Order: sequence, then structure tokens, then C-alpha cells
Amino acid sequence: MTEDLRTLAEPTFADLTTLRVGGDMDTLVRTTTEAELIDAVRAADDAGEPVLILGGGSNLLVADEGFSGVVIQDQRSGLRVESADSCGGANLTAPAGHSMDELVAEVIDRGWVGVESLSGIPGTVGAAPVQNIGAYGQEISGSVANVRVWDRGRGRVRTLSLVDLDFGYRTSMLKRSTQMPHSRAGEPGDVDPRAPWYPSPRYVVLDVSFQLRIGTLSTPIVYPELARRLGVEEGARAETSAVRDAVLELRGSKGMLLDTGDQPDYDRWSAGSFFTNPIIPADLVADLPEGVPVFPVRTATPTTTTGPALGTIDPSVVKVSAAWLIERAGFGKGYGVDGPDSAARVSTRHTLALTNRGHATANDIVRLAREVRGGVDAAFGIELVPEPVLVGVSL
Repeated sequence: MTEDLRTLAEPTFADLTTLRVGGDMDTLVRTTTEAELIDAVRAADDAGEPVLILGGGSNLLVADEGFSGVVIQDQRSGLRVESADSCGGANLTAPAGHSMDELVAEVIDRGWVGVESLSGIPGTVGAAPVQNIGAYGQEISGSVANVRVWDRGRGRVRTLSLVDLDFGYRTSMLKRSTQMPHSRAGEPGDVDPRAPWYPSPRYVVLDVSFQLRIGTLSTPIVYPELARRLGVEEGARAETSAVRDAVLELRGSKGMLLDTGDQPDYDRWSAGSFFTNPIIPADLVADLPEGVPVFPVRTATPTTTTGPALGTIDPSVVKVSAAWLIERAGFGKGYGVDGPDSAARVSTRHTLALTNRGHATANDIVRLAREVRGGVDAAFGIELVPEPVLVGVSL
């Protein structure tokens, strides 16, 4: 790692995450080329230092004690269009550091279809396939063609296809590789006795290639709330620009956008949805209280390989609203462990977001998350799964 890239970390995680909590970092490396990114990861791995790849900091909760390792932030941006025609659609590639929302906006401006419902999601392109980000019935897996990665285990660049990525609901092979045991470079299958890859995956995203459709009508609107906002029937299409506007309005009303105003909006000091929506066997729905919202679960792999496309509905399982479970378990909007003046509270606009009210610590967020998670388990026998990456903390 070159000395001019490796700097003593002046910012803390509270400065670089949307929750605005977390302690110091030993070293922060900001890279501007692919070669610098690979060199930074490789140098840290060779030195036996833990590596944390930091994107937009919107899906991250780090302990107040900070992180003893190397934090690497990819600052590359810019889209590269390989082709765009009525036959093959639009094929483009973006580096991992590119803003995801800026990509969505540009795709819509160019007259391409496939990511419009992902408008307003903070973070970077590199994080999108790791988490298989999704919102309002659309997931990034429906438009990803392939992902180029640095394989820390084998010490080389690889291109992973849609099949290799093995997408699922808010997960992927990339995310699951965080728990893979180390393997020595050049010796596939030879397991290193060190701990699993943590807190960053074995596969570090370099860039993501997308396959989109040319047009101005969206993919089918399958999320009821979005369909109502657009004034269309479920399964119908709408102008992509109108979908973006509607999604941004919905996200804004729930405090699910970045806080960029002059006055702080503490409902936006969050990691977005703190828990994923539980997926349960369909035959267990009858055991839940009456009125619980359930949604169909689609396979993450699209029905066609020419993208973008939705997956098929899996009739054996359903998705249960975590927000509904949280509220019915007694954790309404604005709830705090220490009462209405709590430093960390459930959002006043959406019960799925846990928020920093301006002076919370990571421990405050963890206390609240544990209470909510335990309360839902006690009330309904369902264990909520945290969505953010947890570093130095556990629930």
C-alpha cells in the first residue's frame, strides 16, 4: 500500500455513517483507481490486518470502541456504457464507489428501465449486489448482469455471473462469503486456520455490470403502496420518472432518505430498515394475529436472462411485515428504551427504522435493537434479523 494513500484516520465512524455513531478507526485509505483499491486490500491482508470496505456508511453499525484495522473507501465514479440498442437493451458498468441513487437517476434520464423503484436508496453501487438491495417490489438482482471482484482468497480478479452470485432476499454469495474460512492464495480448498473473512467479504466488489431495457415504462408495479401512489393497478407499468418521484415521496414521508437539510431531521439519522422482513412458511400464517400484512416472495433470480425482470412467486413462503410486528409488540413510533427523551428511538415515521436523536452512541442503538428484537420474539415467536453490518457489536 503506498504511503500517500495510507493516512491516519481523522474522521470517526460517527462522521462517516448515516447512523452517526461509532468510534475511531486505526487507518483510513481512500482509493481513486482500481489498482489502488486492490493494492490496499492486498497489503492489509498480507499484514494480517482486518479490512472494512466502507461505501456510503448507510448500512453499518460500528461499536463505540471503533475498529482496529484498515478502513478502505473506494471513491471512483462514472458510468461506462457498453451498448444501448433496441435489440440487446442497455448494458452499462459502474465502479463500486459510484453513488447508487445517482446511477438510478442517470438510467432514468437516459430512457432505460430496471432500477427505478430503487430510487433514494443511499449507499454505493459496490454494496448493492452484496446486500441485494431492494425496495417497493424491485431488487437489484433483477438487473445485474455480472460483478467483477477481487478474490482475497485466491489473490486475483474474477468475474461472477448471475448464477455465481446466488442472490436471495437481502443476501448474496458475496455477503455470505464474509463467513467463509480463509483459504491460502494459490491453494484452492486449503483452509487457513485464521478466523472467517470479517467484517468485509472475501470478494471485494470492483464494478457491477447491468443489463437494462430501453424505454420509459417501468417494470410491473407489484408493491401495493406504490401502485396506489401512482394511481395504477398492481402489475401495471408507469413512466419511470413518475415511479422515481413517487418512490422518493414515499421514502421521504418515512424518513428513509439521507438528511441533507440545514436543520437535522433525526428520523433520517438511521441505517434505514434495521431489520429484514421475516420470511416464514406459508402454512404458518394462520398462527399469526389477524391483520398481519403478508407479501408474496419472489425468487431473486429473474425469470429471463435478458433483464430486467421479476422472479417467480414462491407459494411455499410469505414475507411478513417486520414493521407491523414491531408496532404490535409494543414498540410504536418514537419508542425509546429510556422513555421519550431516549438518545436512540424508533423513528417517529416508520417503526422499521431505529434512529439516533442527535446524541446517541452505538451502545444506545444496540440496547434499543435488542429490546425490539426480544419483544417481537416474545410476542410472536419470530426472531428478527438485523439488516446492517454489525462491527464490534452483536444483538
